[in-house]
Amino acid sequence: MRASMARSSAWLLFAALLLATELCRAAASCSISATGPAFGVYNYSNPSPTLADGTVTASCNWVSGGSTTVNLVTSYSTGLSGSYANRHMVLGGSFLLYNIYFDVNFQQIRGDGTGGSQTGGASLTVSKTAPTAEASSTIYGRMPAGQDVPPGTYTDTIVITMTY
Repeated sequence: MRASMARSSAWLLFAALLLATELCRAAASCSISATGPAFGVYNYSNPSPTLADGTVTASCNWVSGGSTTVNLVTSYSTGLSGSYANRHMVLGGSFLLYNIYFDVNFQQIRGDGTGGSQTGGASLTVSKTAPTAEASSTIYGRMPAGQDVPPGTYTDTIVITMTY
């Protein structure tokens, strides 16, 4: 009985190594690019929020091996504000509140999964016969109305991190 168990264990180890070797042979290289929302001229006396769209695009290229599916996860930094609840663009000591969202109803904040935010994701499959795959998503930006600030160019930098 013991000899049988030893052979069984050795066979399972071999199968796991064979599977790990197969997985290492299929490879892909991925990248991400984004265009953030450009809010344009902000008019604080306008009673409606200012809205703008941007785009984030993930691309994967087949490198070697067989067909492979790449599961991507994107996370977004808080920017200069340090908070997902109240991102802000800055000009000197002044700032304009805004946020970026996954949905047109402005409910799902783009972030890292903390502070009420969510991460994004996509699955892309590449192979020798279909060597490239791409997924794009709209970034919905919203800036609340009624922010009385000095005129000028307000900016923020959001870092998008993609893991796969």
